Amino acid sequence: MGVVKTGKEADVHLIERAVPGTPGVLLAAKRYRNAHHSDFHRSGAYEEGRTMRNTRDARAVQRKTAYGRSVAAGHWAASEFEALCRAWRAGVPVPYPVQVSDTEVLMEFVGEGRTAAPRLAQSRRHGEELRGAFDQVVGILEAFARAGFAHGDLSPYNLLDQDGRIVVIDLPQIVDVAANPQGLDFLYRDVVNVSTWFARRGLEHDPEEVFADLVAMLW
Repeated sequence: MGVVKTGKEADVHLIERAVPGTPGVLLAAKRYRNAHHSDFHRSGAYEEGRTMRNTRDARAVQRKTAYGRSVAAGHWAASEFEALCRAWRAGVPVPYPVQVSDTEVLMEFVGEGRTAAPRLAQSRRHGEELRGAFDQVVGILEAFARAGFAHGDLSPYNLLDQDGRIVVIDLPQIVDVAANPQGLDFLYRDVVNVSTWFARRGLEHDPEEVFADLVAMLW
């Protein structure tokens, strides 16, 4: 039913799933591009602490061969689906994960009708008008931390604002803070990225205090 979003690594399509003769449901299909259509560039730093079972595939990905790039696309799709499932179980507001097939992740469509919810970065609110959104973002960071994870790439551009409800998207790089040597750095970067945006919009807070509280939840 059309493309919702395009990116360097994947496109998000709007689809309708239905049994013939019954009302359908709109879903988002995130399709990672294959080796012929993508310059896949996910940082290896996210992969620290993870393992790939097939050693041949792991070597191909490391060497960045055409086959390796194709494997990487499927690997990130599987990683995103697993991350969505973990986040959903942890109580993080994410699109409900439906299924993964090869390089496609099928999930809940967050929006109104056929229009996707806007990113938080598009909000025109300022100062205390953003307090509710800020509290929800801190809640998202806390939910990740209690589960032992950091988003790894959190920013106002991958937070959707659905009529005041904040939903986090783009999770393939989710980081296990204990297993990844740079885990705390990723967590700190998440805090700084969102804190900087809120501060520029006139909402005063202490990002160091937020980070300290999150670290306390990890152990």
